[in-house]
Amino acid sequence: MHILFLTHYFPPEVNAPASRTYENAIRWVGEGQQVSVITCVPHHPKGVVYDGYQNRWRQWELMEGIHVLRVKTYLGPNAGFFRRIANYVSYLLAATLFCRSVKDVDIVVSTSPQFFCGLAGYAVSKRLNVPWLLEIRDLWPESIVAVGALKSRSIISLLEGIESFMYRKADGIVSVTRSFVDHIVSRGVEREKVSVVTNGADLRRFDPLPKDNPVARELGLADRFVAAFIGTHGMAHGLETVLLAAERLRKENNILFLLVGDGAERENILRQKERLQLDNVLMLPQQSKDRAVKLLASADVSLVLLRKNRLFRTVIPSKIFEAMAMERPIILGVDGESKEIMLESGAGICIEPENDRELADAVLTLYRDRERCREMGQRGRRFVERNYSRDILARRYLSLIEEVISGKRSDGREEVV
Repeated sequence: MHILFLTHYFPPEVNAPASRTYENAIRWVGEGQQVSVITCVPHHPKGVVYDGYQNRWRQWELMEGIHVLRVKTYLGPNAGFFRRIANYVSYLLAATLFCRSVKDVDIVVSTSPQFFCGLAGYAVSKRLNVPWLLEIRDLWPESIVAVGALKSRSIISLLEGIESFMYRKADGIVSVTRSFVDHIVSRGVEREKVSVVTNGADLRRFDPLPKDNPVARELGLADRFVAAFIGTHGMAHGLETVLLAAERLRKENNILFLLVGDGAERENILRQKERLQLDNVLMLPQQSKDRAVKLLASADVSLVLLRKNRLFRTVIPSKIFEAMAMERPIILGVDGESKEIMLESGAGICIEPENDRELADAVLTLYRDRERCREMGQRGRRFVERNYSRDILARRYLSLIEEVISGKRSDGREEVV
């Protein structure tokens, strides 16, 4: 079986969609399948091409058995609505133009958001005359409307029309959360067409490591209680909440808040940190995947935060599972399905989103009770091993792909329980 996967992001980029696609693809190759990927030259999040790459029309790369075709796109930073849209649309056009460079394909899988990448799956599947499986990792345009990045009613209506078109035309849809299913069905899609394969953790990469590691010693983290947010600093995350919590705890000299990553809001957060003169906040730019794992190991608690918005009740940030795998307790500021997972696992403390007082109190509680930290971390690791191992999830995803190819869909059952 030859799977062609369309994704805007792929390693060496280190964001969540790149990791999900790569971790699934490498396991499918290990199962004896042929996997090709059409993606951009790596440039996320600054819009600058990574060292060793050029933004050429076509360039092939073999990455651990995965055949990667990188196509030329308009390069824009992960900021500014219209420049990002230009980046996204150029990928759709380039992927459609060069898809016939990939031979003997059995199925096209495309991932959304951004949903111009998802829509590319429709065009490519038509050109190659093969089935199309659409993966939904987030709801567009709802998510960009929720954070105020898009307000034009006419543009929103246009994007909603594209969204509904994709749902109708796909031969199968895979959602990363159960909460998305009702929304997809509300757009006129048969429930039997939608399955759920959640995010999870690569238990080989995210294996518990000691806090006292070379990266921790280099940054002076080994002897401090570290509450870390590692990931995109976007409009959805409300990271000013971390700064306000840090201000409340500035007299606790042994507590440090660590923010690692890049994104549209990073510069704003950095300016606010400097204005508040927060010596108990350390901000680092985006790190390599291996270094990010060591930084997570250097933390005593992982922060998983989103703004208080109805839409975000449907979201499950993948960093939840990575922190669990590393045996790090979580302070979760996300309602809905994520909160249900946290309560079931017993792997952390739930707080109200955007509530800096509750965040400060939760950090202080865990700082004063290290045994509770240890127990929560161990419960999280056991929970993710049972329910959210990438090995298990990739195998179930592959079965779903095989069903779509054969035309034998399941009766709407969830692929992960």
